Amino acid sequence: MRTLYNIIFLLGFILASPYYFFRLQRRGNWRQGFRQRFAKYPPELKQTLTNSHVVWIHAVSVGEVGLCTQLIYALEPLMPNVKIVVSTTTTTGMAELRRRLPTHISKIYYPIDRRKYVNRALATINPEAVILVEAEIWPNFIWRVQRLGIPLFLVNARISDRSFPRYRRFGFLFRDLFATFASVGCQNEEDAQRLLAVGCRPETVKVLGNLKFDALKLDERRTLDVPAMFRQLGVPPDALILVAGSTHPGEEMILANAARRLRARFLNLFLVLVPRHAERCRDVGRQLRAQGVKFIYRNEITPDTRQQPGELDCLLVNTTGELKFFYEQASVVFVGKSLTVVGGQNPIEPALLGKAMVFGPNMQNFADITRNFVKANGAVQVRDAQALEPALARLLADETLRAETGRKAFQVVRENQGAILRTVEMIVKELKPRGIYIAPQKTTFAA
Repeated sequence: MRTLYNIIFLLGFILASPYYFFRLQRRGNWRQGFRQRFAKYPPELKQTLTNSHVVWIHAVSVGEVGLCTQLIYALEPLMPNVKIVVSTTTTTGMAELRRRLPTHISKIYYPIDRRKYVNRALATINPEAVILVEAEIWPNFIWRVQRLGIPLFLVNARISDRSFPRYRRFGFLFRDLFATFASVGCQNEEDAQRLLAVGCRPETVKVLGNLKFDALKLDERRTLDVPAMFRQLGVPPDALILVAGSTHPGEEMILANAARRLRARFLNLFLVLVPRHAERCRDVGRQLRAQGVKFIYRNEITPDTRQQPGELDCLLVNTTGELKFFYEQASVVFVGKSLTVVGGQNPIEPALLGKAMVFGPNMQNFADITRNFVKANGAVQVRDAQALEPALARLLADETLRAETGRKAFQVVRENQGAILRTVEMIVKELKPRGIYIAPQKTTFAA
């Protein structure tokens, strides 16, 4: 079966390579670290890790990097004799790792799941434990970890509606992989039952809550003065700011058209569009220009930029890592990937900032979180694009309603925090018998 998997994987990789490399090139900065995808790491990495206890943490992309960062900050003080290696799959994930984590944390690209590359990577890093953030299941990697006797953790685990039937259908492959995990921290009881159904051992599965409620910090170093930027753009101090965050194809024009119609009623409405992938912004810009939307790209704003009030309708943000700063100034937030694409983006960040938010029907990746917000009246979920504009209008027209919706969203976040500490406790309990020094705990872990 393993031989069959490797044959199928190799054929699939060859066929998918043109698209894979096209995406890398489109996202930019792909050459730096490219050889690492084949487990050809710089010699200094091996030298840094030699004769050390090493824990390898994998965060697939930007979304998982935030979770991984807070997990590291919680783990490091308890394991002072451990060196941590963090891997990611995407260039945007790597950029975030470099921005968020100090230099003594080694940052690498995760190897392509061929036996040769996986074996080379594990031989170089020689970890005493591997922690996967959310569900990133690559058979060759897990088989090799299993053979080497390395404890494998899955944290903030979830099985989506889309993935669950697939894992069950190919149970002959995945059941043994899921059974490998030493400990699995999952988000809720539904995910726990799904993880058991796909092969996790009952004694390893623990419901610890969602790390996303803990992973956001409001005291992060400020790198952008959005109010000053708005003054440069001629946005009035009393403007209503509609921020559409992490949007996907089709959503930008839905928001732009809705904002144009709403502006007849709300004369001081200003739209901020933040596409999930910055490389799409040129295409989005062409669409906006064709519709007569007056906009400026974020990276075109210089200290000398000066716009008069009313000259611009929209700011198109074609940079990364700045969404939170725009959320801070929002009157209303639209959470992207929820109208035209299935999955949804993370609604916790605007909620933690106490912002009134709206999202579409497709929040499958955050289904449990979404239910919590909607049930508490901490968010508005619309059934389709046609229902979006009336929902935005109600919030824009009523400052009290906006404030109350944001307050309730913030309360939901506060009531669900604590998963980071429970996850750290799970990991520490497993690693302590393996000779890794565990410092006395200064914090009482949540129950």
